Amino acid sequence: MNNRQKFIDKFIKAFFILVFLKIIGILAQLFHQSFWSVLGTLGIFIIVAVIILLVVLALEDKEKNRNSGKKGVSGRGGNFYVENSIFDRIRNHYEELAEKYIAEKDYRKAAKVYINLLQDNYRGAKTLEDGGLYNEAAVIYLKKLGNKSEAAACYEKAKQYKKAIELYKELEQKERVGDLYKKMNDIENAHTYYKMVADDYLSNNQILKASLMYRKKMELPEEAQKILLKGWEENKDAFNCLNNYFANISDISRLKNEITKLYKNLPSDKKVVYLEAMKYEFRKDPELESITRNIAYEIIAEKVNTRSDIVNELKYFNPQDEVILKDISRFRTGRNKMFRN
Repeated sequence: MNNRQKFIDKFIKAFFILVFLKIIGILAQLFHQSFWSVLGTLGIFIIVAVIILLVVLALEDKEKNRNSGKKGVSGRGGNFYVENSIFDRIRNHYEELAEKYIAEKDYRKAAKVYINLLQDNYRGAKTLEDGGLYNEAAVIYLKKLGNKSEAAACYEKAKQYKKAIELYKELEQKERVGDLYKKMNDIENAHTYYKMVADDYLSNNQILKASLMYRKKMELPEEAQKILLKGWEENKDAFNCLNNYFANISDISRLKNEITKLYKNLPSDKKVVYLEAMKYEFRKDPELESITRNIAYEIIAEKVNTRSDIVNELKYFNPQDEVILKDISRFRTGRNKMFRN
């Protein structure tokens, strides 16, 4: 008897032992699963076991009928070839069986093939998720894969918000926790977690993101404005804070008052930044042109002695005035001559 035949005979003996042990294991599930669930698993296993047995028996017949004089791979290499051939065929049968169940939209059976027979927990969980069996998918992600993020997402899809919240808390995804509390209409807890996120942003000087948490998620626009104003005052991303502060004021009369009020007490070292903001406000509405232009003129007049290039900013506040462009050119030419002399 050659090595291949010995291997096949040993494989058949081991196969029957494994089948027996697997059947005992499946029947033992009756203690914590329903009868029909266990019966379904047992049915799948028996079908697959029969397929494997038929494949092995076919290989055995083929080996027996092989011409004894025919040369082939012998020894360990022969065993390796036969072993790979068998297991490749078995795996292909499992894959085909799983695909068949998916085509029939029997996602539970397909998942059992992936998990129990192909030992592919991820594809099993993904199959359950694709089939809309979110709770079952979450259990596989959590228990077999230890993937809390995927499990939380599945619980969220299943509207099991409390279970999802617990996992998101463990993952320290505070904004997601806040979102789910909001879906549950638990506004107090939602705001608690949104505030944690905003505080984290503030500690990292991400002022705009913190203000957006208050404006968009917590729906507290006045608190958002206070954060932007504080960022402007403390020179933390000052221009963007000021620009967004003005952008959030939709009433033009109120905006004119805010522009005037902030400029009134403006320290000298922040006036150039304020001038940049006025360029944006000038283009926003015709009613703002006069006030922003006057502020621009005052800042330019104050800074021109130390920053001659600032006169170029005049053109932004007089876009249709060709004369002022010539005046700017003459001013710069005269200034340059003065320095040369």
